[in-house]
Amino acid sequence: MAETLDSTDLQILKTLQKNAKLTTKELADAVHLTPTPVFERQKRLERKGYIKKYVAVLDPDKLNQGLLVFCKVKLKQINHEIADAFTRRIMRIPEVTECYNTSGAYDYLLKVRAQDMRQYQEFVLTKLGDIESVGSIESTFVMSEVKQAYGINL
Repeated sequence: MAETLDSTDLQILKTLQKNAKLTTKELADAVHLTPTPVFERQKRLERKGYIKKYVAVLDPDKLNQGLLVFCKVKLKQINHEIADAFTRRIMRIPEVTECYNTSGAYDYLLKVRAQDMRQYQEFVLTKLGDIESVGSIESTFVMSEVKQAYGINL
């Protein structure tokens, strides 16, 4: 059974989603508590897995990784062994920033970052193309990012 979070826990999570760099004192001020209970609550939320990790959100254009592609992958056949082998391979490919096992016409949805179309083509030919279980892929190229939210609506 899932633990119920109180309004203060939820406020801490909401605040950290907006800015994870806040000091304990700044976080305490934002949720109207003193630092010690906020520190203890934050550590409990981390320990219980509500907070998985803290990350910096980078600008892909400034880092020459501006091409964003959603790549739908259909495997030739699927069972536990094939799915496990596919996901192990995908986990080692740095261009794949996210991977989802999906239902419908495709088995997996990959979010891929590349420098340009040529680099993406090389990714398809040498990395996805080397995976024997891949039956087909369909690429959707992002023309512009309209909304990118990193948090969960609490």
